[in-house]
Amino acid sequence: MYKFAHLADCHLGAQKYPELKELEMAAFKNCLDKCMEEKVDFIIIAGDLFHSNLPDMGVVKEAVGKLKEVKEKGIPIYINYGSHDFSPNETSIIDVITESGLLKKLFDARIFKDDNGKEKIKLNFMVDKKTKAKLTGVSGRKMGIDDTYYEMLDRKSLEEEDGFKIFVFHTAIKNLLPDFLTKMEGMDIKLLPRNFDYYAGGHIHKRICEDRIDGYSVITYAGPLFAGYPRDLEISAKGEKRGFFIVEFDEKIHNIKNCENIKFHELDLAEYLFLSFQADYKNSHELYEEIKSEIEIKSKQGKIDGKIIILKVKGELSGGKTAEINFHEIRRLLRDGGAIHVSVNHHGLVSREFSEIRVKGETTDEIEENLLLENIINIQVPSKELNDHEGALLASRLLKTIRQTPKPNEKKGDYNLRILNESLHILGLEDS
Repeated sequence: MYKFAHLADCHLGAQKYPELKELEMAAFKNCLDKCMEEKVDFIIIAGDLFHSNLPDMGVVKEAVGKLKEVKEKGIPIYINYGSHDFSPNETSIIDVITESGLLKKLFDARIFKDDNGKEKIKLNFMVDKKTKAKLTGVSGRKMGIDDTYYEMLDRKSLEEEDGFKIFVFHTAIKNLLPDFLTKMEGMDIKLLPRNFDYYAGGHIHKRICEDRIDGYSVITYAGPLFAGYPRDLEISAKGEKRGFFIVEFDEKIHNIKNCENIKFHELDLAEYLFLSFQADYKNSHELYEEIKSEIEIKSKQGKIDGKIIILKVKGELSGGKTAEINFHEIRRLLRDGGAIHVSVNHHGLVSREFSEIRVKGETTDEIEENLLLENIINIQVPSKELNDHEGALLASRLLKTIRQTPKPNEKKGDYNLRILNESLHILGLEDS
């Protein structure tokens, strides 16, 4: 029996706060330490090892040091670009590290024309020397051109290849999206080539294992090792476990039949506390006092000390203004209680004075423009050009642009690029 590790979405370099930077790197190092301890035969990183294609060199240095340890143990690491560390001209830090021999980049393709003269993409397999497992896949793409790329794949050569096969990808599969990501752009599962023994996914920041789709074996997303976005911290605080998969297999038996054969290894690096407050039917003073009281109780109970605190406030105040709630003081109280990091989200909090604006207009466009004009008064915009009438008109033009539907026969990638270029033109940024 052999075994491999599947991880993704490390997003090294994403965090800006020192305490979170430390945990971010610790998650990566602990993961690779566990891989070495378990004596895996190889490791798969399904995209977004780094948060950008040219990250901070201090972060790279630490990561490379751990990658060297893995190589010295004789464990190869196979990787694809993610949407964050992708580079169209192969100048990502992933390419630099690959040239050093610490990583093996899987994406190897060529374009050819089939018998009908249609352009196709042929993916080549990389064979793991020890296990004889055959790996291939597609890197993450920016601008949402995944559909077009997968539609061009030479599926026949991929599906007819024999042996134990792993397909590594970094894109969202619409059929597998969790409820909180239903608006996320993704592709249909039918675009994945069939007849692989394991599908190692990245990009969706939630652990997923699916083994009930006809024509496909086990399709998995390992989720992030720590967090790439503030929302990841909130989800972790609500109880979601973070980590990676270790999979055992036999090159001849092809024994990965269902999710029960896949072991999830949790990375338990920090404790969290999620505090949620609803503003409805409370004025600003009542809500502020409620928040402070709850923090005081939790602090006395020792439930704040040493934890990452995620505090979320939403709803409509019955009276007063949101600015009357001193969130700086709330953060201070949590830090005084021993929190190692505090994140406060009050984007969903509004005051009645703001929310009850009424506008009139004969058409939808007129109503929208009038609504923007009324609301921009309540927003502090640094740029003078965006204040008052000009700012509202600019916002209206942007909304009209991004609401456009694709033209007949327009490919998804071309549509996204057109909308982006038109938006940049409106903002006067097309040459920046």
